[in-house]
Amino acid sequence: MEKKYKLYYKSPLGTLEIVGTAQAIFSIVFVEKENIVEDEVPPVLSECYNQLDEYFKGERQEFTVPYYFEGTDFQKRVWGALTDVPYAQTVSYKDIAVATGYDKAVRAVGSANGKNKLSIIVPCHRIIGSNGTLTGYAGGLWRKEWLLQHEQTMKKDKS
Repeated sequence: MEKKYKLYYKSPLGTLEIVGTAQAIFSIVFVEKENIVEDEVPPVLSECYNQLDEYFKGERQEFTVPYYFEGTDFQKRVWGALTDVPYAQTVSYKDIAVATGYDKAVRAVGSANGKNKLSIIVPCHRIIGSNGTLTGYAGGLWRKEWLLQHEQTMKKDKS
């Protein structure tokens, strides 16, 4: 088993724990920890940290850091579809179900969306209810709302 490394990024929304190997990131989640300094951090984690920092500063709209999904084939398909949702835009769970070829699996898409462990870079925060309401976000709805507003503001500032 490959060694796992951790790095912590203090975002405006709280601390994000970045977990990965020397090759790729597999988890970015909000945690209730203080900034913990790791002695040994591979370049891929440092690059993820830098890309998150650029995102929160409004300097980055797409992520290029290598990552991988840990989940079922269905979950991976849903998470892959999330990466197609453009910056500062939203789509519904139904839209993702259709995009993955599982038109009737809206609830399953919602469940997979909620199990996304790559917050921010796999933008599950851009998925909303069919009626336009904010629904579900593992990090809390207030964070989802903040992220969507942040992207709208940064996009307008770049226009």
